[in-house]
Amino acid sequence: MPLGNLATRSITGLIFGIVVIGSILWDPYAQSLVFSIFMVLGLIEFYRLFKNHEIVQVSHEIGLFIGIFIFLLLVGVSMKLLPLISITVIFPLFFTLILNELWKKKDHPIINISVLVFGVIYIVVPFYLTIDLNLRSTSYLPTVVGMYFLIWTNDSFAYFSGRLFGKRKLFERISPKKTWEGTIGGVLFTLLVGYLIGAFINKGQELFWVIAAVIVAPCAIYGDLLESLFKRSLNIKDSGKILPGHGGILDRFDAVLFTIPFFYCWSIIYTYWQK
Repeated sequence: MPLGNLATRSITGLIFGIVVIGSILWDPYAQSLVFSIFMVLGLIEFYRLFKNHEIVQVSHEIGLFIGIFIFLLLVGVSMKLLPLISITVIFPLFFTLILNELWKKKDHPIINISVLVFGVIYIVVPFYLTIDLNLRSTSYLPTVVGMYFLIWTNDSFAYFSGRLFGKRKLFERISPKKTWEGTIGGVLFTLLVGYLIGAFINKGQELFWVIAAVIVAPCAIYGDLLESLFKRSLNIKDSGKILPGHGGILDRFDAVLFTIPFFYCWSIIYTYWQK
Protein backbone atom coordinates (compact mmCIF):
# COMPACT_ATOMS: atom_id res chain seq x y z
CA MET A 1 0.00 0.00 0.00
CA PRO A 2 1.49 3.44 -0.99
CA LEU A 3 2.55 5.64 1.95
CA GLY A 4 0.04 8.34 1.01
CA ASN A 5 -2.85 5.88 1.08
CA LEU A 6 -1.60 4.33 4.31
CA ALA A 7 -1.44 7.75 5.99
CA THR A 8 -4.94 8.64 4.80
CA ARG A 9 -6.29 5.29 5.95
CA SER A 10 -4.58 5.64 9.34
CA ILE A 11 -5.87 9.17 9.97
CA THR A 12 -9.40 8.24 8.91
CA GLY A 13 -9.30 5.11 11.06
CA LEU A 14 -8.11 7.10 14.09
CA ILE A 15 -10.84 9.72 13.73
CA PHE A 16 -13.43 7.03 13.13
CA GLY A 17 -12.34 5.14 16.24
CA ILE A 18 -12.45 8.29 18.38
CA VAL A 19 -15.97 9.11 17.17
CA VAL A 20 -17.27 5.56 17.74
CA ILE A 21 -15.64 4.89 21.12
CA GLY A 22 -15.99 8.48 22.30
CA SER A 23 -19.74 8.54 21.68
CA ILE A 24 -20.21 5.22 23.52
CA LEU A 25 -18.18 6.37 26.54
CA TRP A 26 -19.66 9.84 26.62
CA ASP A 27 -23.38 9.16 26.90
CA PRO A 28 -26.00 6.70 25.57
CA TYR A 29 -27.82 9.58 23.89
CA ALA A 30 -24.61 10.69 22.17
CA GLN A 31 -24.03 7.14 20.95
CA SER A 32 -27.62 6.91 19.75
CA LEU A 33 -27.20 10.10 17.72
CA VAL A 34 -23.87 9.07 16.18
CA PHE A 35 -24.98 5.52 15.41
CA SER A 36 -28.27 6.78 13.98
CA ILE A 37 -26.26 8.81 11.48
CA PHE A 38 -24.10 5.78 10.65
CA MET A 39 -27.23 3.64 10.25
CA VAL A 40 -28.89 6.08 7.84
CA LEU A 41 -25.71 6.44 5.77
CA GLY A 42 -25.27 2.66 5.74
CA LEU A 43 -28.84 2.08 4.63
CA ILE A 44 -28.45 4.65 1.83
CA GLU A 45 -25.22 2.98 0.72
CA PHE A 46 -26.79 -0.46 0.72
CA TYR A 47 -29.69 0.50 -1.54
CA ARG A 48 -27.41 2.53 -3.80
CA LEU A 49 -25.44 -0.63 -4.50
CA PHE A 50 -28.38 -1.70 -6.67
CA LYS A 51 -29.03 1.68 -8.29
CA ASN A 52 -27.95 0.58 -11.77
CA HIS A 53 -28.57 -3.14 -11.36
CA GLU A 54 -30.15 -4.86 -14.34
CA ILE A 55 -32.45 -7.09 -12.27
CA VAL A 56 -32.85 -5.61 -8.79
CA GLN A 57 -34.99 -2.46 -8.78
CA VAL A 58 -35.84 -1.53 -5.21
CA SER A 59 -37.66 1.54 -3.87
CA HIS A 60 -34.83 3.22 -2.01
CA GLU A 61 -37.12 5.81 -0.45
CA ILE A 62 -39.54 3.22 0.95
CA GLY A 63 -36.73 1.09 2.38
CA LEU A 64 -35.03 4.14 3.90
CA PHE A 65 -38.22 5.53 5.42
CA ILE A 66 -39.34 2.26 6.99
CA GLY A 67 -35.79 1.41 8.10
CA ILE A 68 -35.45 4.73 9.94
CA PHE A 69 -38.94 4.39 11.42
CA ILE A 70 -38.21 0.90 12.77
CA PHE A 71 -34.83 2.01 14.11
CA LEU A 72 -36.31 4.98 15.99
CA LEU A 73 -39.09 2.79 17.31
CA LEU A 74 -36.67 0.20 18.70
CA VAL A 75 -34.33 2.79 20.20
CA GLY A 76 -37.28 4.61 21.75
CA VAL A 77 -38.42 1.40 23.44
CA SER A 78 -34.89 0.61 24.69
CA MET A 79 -34.59 4.10 26.16
CA LYS A 80 -38.07 3.72 27.70
CA LEU A 81 -39.34 6.69 25.76
CA LEU A 82 -41.96 4.46 24.15
CA PRO A 83 -43.99 1.58 25.63
CA LEU A 84 -42.90 -1.97 24.79
CA ILE A 85 -46.15 -2.58 22.89
CA SER A 86 -44.93 -0.10 20.24
CA ILE A 87 -42.76 -2.90 18.80
CA THR A 88 -45.90 -4.57 17.39
CA VAL A 89 -46.02 -1.82 14.74
CA ILE A 90 -42.92 -3.35 13.14
CA PHE A 91 -44.79 -6.40 11.80
CA PRO A 92 -47.27 -4.54 9.55
CA LEU A 93 -44.42 -2.27 8.43
CA PHE A 94 -42.55 -5.23 6.96
CA PHE A 95 -45.66 -6.25 5.05
CA THR A 96 -45.95 -2.66 3.79
CA LEU A 97 -42.55 -3.19 2.17
CA ILE A 98 -43.95 -6.25 0.41
CA LEU A 99 -47.21 -4.62 -0.69
CA ASN A 100 -45.26 -1.84 -2.37
CA GLU A 101 -44.33 -4.27 -5.15
CA LEU A 102 -47.98 -4.60 -6.25
CA TRP A 103 -47.94 -1.16 -7.88
CA LYS A 104 -44.42 -1.11 -9.29
CA LYS A 105 -44.98 -3.56 -12.18
CA LYS A 106 -41.37 -4.79 -12.11
CA ASP A 107 -40.17 -8.07 -13.59
CA HIS A 108 -38.63 -9.57 -10.45
CA PRO A 109 -40.81 -8.67 -7.45
CA ILE A 110 -39.56 -11.49 -5.20
CA ILE A 111 -35.93 -10.44 -5.65
CA ASN A 112 -36.84 -6.78 -5.06
CA ILE A 113 -38.72 -7.65 -1.87
CA SER A 114 -35.83 -9.80 -0.64
CA VAL A 115 -33.26 -7.04 -1.16
CA LEU A 116 -35.52 -4.39 0.40
CA VAL A 117 -36.24 -6.43 3.54
CA PHE A 118 -32.66 -7.70 3.82
CA GLY A 119 -31.40 -4.11 3.83
CA VAL A 120 -33.48 -3.35 6.92
CA ILE A 121 -32.38 -6.56 8.68
CA TYR A 122 -28.69 -6.27 7.71
CA ILE A 123 -28.28 -2.57 8.56
CA VAL A 124 -30.98 -1.47 11.00
CA VAL A 125 -30.97 -4.40 13.44
CA PRO A 126 -27.19 -4.51 14.14
CA PHE A 127 -26.93 -0.76 14.73
CA TYR A 128 -29.89 -0.93 17.08
CA LEU A 129 -28.38 -3.84 19.00
CA THR A 130 -25.18 -1.88 19.68
CA ILE A 131 -27.26 0.89 21.26
CA ASP A 132 -29.43 -1.47 23.29
CA LEU A 133 -26.40 -3.42 24.52
CA ASN A 134 -24.71 -0.21 25.68
CA LEU A 135 -27.83 0.79 27.58
CA ARG A 136 -27.75 -2.57 29.38
CA SER A 137 -24.03 -2.51 30.18
CA THR A 138 -22.92 -1.96 33.79
CA SER A 139 -19.23 -2.90 33.36
CA TYR A 140 -16.31 -0.54 33.96
CA LEU A 141 -15.47 -0.87 30.27
CA PRO A 142 -18.77 -0.80 28.37
CA THR A 143 -19.45 -4.15 26.75
CA VAL A 144 -19.83 -2.63 23.28
CA VAL A 145 -16.42 -0.95 23.56
CA GLY A 146 -14.87 -4.30 24.45
CA MET A 147 -16.52 -5.85 21.41
CA TYR A 148 -15.01 -3.15 19.16
CA PHE A 149 -11.57 -3.73 20.69
CA LEU A 150 -11.85 -7.44 19.89
CA ILE A 151 -13.02 -6.79 16.32
CA TRP A 152 -10.26 -4.26 15.64
CA THR A 153 -7.65 -6.54 17.24
CA ASN A 154 -8.73 -9.40 14.98
CA ASP A 155 -8.70 -7.18 11.90
CA SER A 156 -5.32 -5.56 12.63
CA PHE A 157 -3.40 -8.68 13.65
CA ALA A 158 -4.91 -10.75 10.86
CA TYR A 159 -3.55 -8.13 8.45
CA PHE A 160 -0.07 -8.02 9.97
CA SER A 161 0.14 -11.79 10.45
CA GLY A 162 -0.94 -12.27 6.86
CA ARG A 163 1.67 -9.82 5.60
CA LEU A 164 4.44 -11.53 7.58
CA PHE A 165 3.53 -15.21 7.33
CA GLY A 166 0.66 -15.54 4.86
CA LYS A 167 0.99 -18.28 2.25
CA ARG A 168 -2.19 -20.36 2.15
CA LYS A 169 -5.28 -18.59 0.83
CA LEU A 170 -8.33 -18.64 3.09
CA PHE A 171 -11.10 -17.91 0.57
CA GLU A 172 -9.43 -16.87 -2.67
CA ARG A 173 -12.65 -16.76 -4.69
CA ILE A 174 -14.08 -13.99 -2.50
CA SER A 175 -11.09 -12.33 -0.81
CA PRO A 176 -7.76 -13.16 -2.52
CA LYS A 177 -5.59 -11.37 0.09
CA LYS A 178 -6.81 -13.28 3.15
CA THR A 179 -4.68 -16.20 4.32
CA TRP A 180 -4.98 -18.96 6.90
CA GLU A 181 -1.86 -17.70 8.65
CA GLY A 182 -3.33 -14.20 8.95
CA THR A 183 -6.64 -15.60 10.19
CA ILE A 184 -4.98 -17.72 12.87
CA GLY A 185 -2.83 -14.79 13.99
CA GLY A 186 -5.90 -12.58 14.28
CA VAL A 187 -7.80 -15.19 16.29
CA LEU A 188 -4.93 -15.80 18.73
CA PHE A 189 -4.39 -12.12 19.47
CA THR A 190 -8.14 -11.61 19.84
CA LEU A 191 -8.22 -14.37 22.47
CA LEU A 192 -5.31 -12.71 24.26
CA VAL A 193 -6.99 -9.30 24.30
CA GLY A 194 -10.24 -10.90 25.46
CA TYR A 195 -8.45 -12.45 28.42
CA LEU A 196 -6.69 -9.17 29.26
CA ILE A 197 -9.99 -7.26 29.25
CA GLY A 198 -11.56 -9.79 31.61
CA ALA A 199 -8.52 -10.05 33.90
CA PHE A 200 -7.36 -6.44 34.18
CA ILE A 201 -10.13 -4.06 33.04
CA ASN A 202 -13.50 -5.71 33.73
CA LYS A 203 -11.96 -7.79 36.51
CA GLY A 204 -13.42 -11.19 37.23
CA GLN A 205 -15.00 -11.54 33.77
CA GLU A 206 -12.31 -13.67 32.12
CA LEU A 207 -14.84 -16.35 31.14
CA PHE A 208 -17.18 -13.87 29.50
CA TRP A 209 -14.47 -12.12 27.49
CA VAL A 210 -12.57 -15.23 26.41
CA ILE A 211 -15.78 -16.81 25.09
CA ALA A 212 -16.68 -13.44 23.58
CA ALA A 213 -13.34 -13.50 21.74
CA VAL A 214 -14.10 -17.02 20.49
CA ILE A 215 -17.39 -15.67 19.12
CA VAL A 216 -16.13 -12.35 17.78
CA ALA A 217 -13.08 -13.55 15.84
CA PRO A 218 -14.85 -15.88 13.36
CA CYS A 219 -17.90 -13.60 13.14
CA ALA A 220 -15.70 -10.64 12.21
CA ILE A 221 -14.04 -12.74 9.52
CA TYR A 222 -17.39 -13.91 8.14
CA GLY A 223 -18.70 -10.34 8.18
CA ASP A 224 -15.76 -9.16 6.12
CA LEU A 225 -16.13 -12.04 3.69
CA LEU A 226 -19.86 -11.41 3.34
CA GLU A 227 -19.28 -7.78 2.44
CA SER A 228 -16.59 -8.86 -0.03
CA LEU A 229 -19.06 -11.31 -1.55
CA PHE A 230 -21.63 -8.53 -2.01
CA LYS A 231 -19.14 -6.20 -3.68
CA ARG A 232 -17.65 -8.91 -5.87
CA SER A 233 -21.08 -10.03 -7.07
CA LEU A 234 -21.96 -6.41 -7.89
CA ASN A 235 -18.53 -5.75 -9.42
CA ILE A 236 -17.69 -2.77 -7.20
CA LYS A 237 -14.61 -1.98 -5.10
CA ASP A 238 -16.14 -0.03 -2.19
CA SER A 239 -19.67 0.51 -0.92
CA GLY A 240 -19.08 4.28 -0.80
CA LYS A 241 -16.50 7.06 -0.56
CA ILE A 242 -17.44 8.83 2.66
CA LEU A 243 -14.41 7.50 4.61
CA PRO A 244 -11.13 8.30 2.77
CA GLY A 245 -8.90 5.26 2.56
CA HIS A 246 -11.63 2.94 3.84
CA GLY A 247 -14.53 3.39 1.42
CA GLY A 248 -18.05 3.58 2.77
CA ILE A 249 -19.87 2.97 6.03
CA LEU A 250 -20.57 -0.64 5.08
CA ASP A 251 -16.88 -1.20 4.33
CA ARG A 252 -15.96 -0.01 7.83
CA PHE A 253 -18.80 -1.73 9.70
CA ASP A 254 -18.81 -5.02 7.77
CA ALA A 255 -17.39 -7.05 10.67
CA VAL A 256 -19.59 -5.30 13.24
CA LEU A 257 -22.83 -5.88 11.34
CA PHE A 258 -22.30 -9.64 11.37
CA THR A 259 -20.74 -9.86 14.83
CA ILE A 260 -23.12 -7.87 17.01
CA PRO A 261 -26.14 -10.26 16.83
CA PHE A 262 -23.98 -13.16 18.10
CA PHE A 263 -22.13 -11.05 20.66
CA TYR A 264 -25.41 -9.55 21.88
CA CYS A 265 -26.91 -13.01 22.29
CA TRP A 266 -23.90 -14.21 24.33
CA SER A 267 -24.03 -11.07 26.50
CA ILE A 268 -27.73 -11.59 27.31
CA ILE A 269 -27.21 -15.30 28.03
CA TYR A 270 -24.24 -14.57 30.31
CA THR A 271 -26.18 -11.86 32.21
CA TYR A 272 -29.12 -14.22 32.69
CA TRP A 273 -26.76 -17.00 33.77
CA GLN A 274 -25.16 -14.77 36.43
CA LYS A 275 -28.48 -13.95 38.12
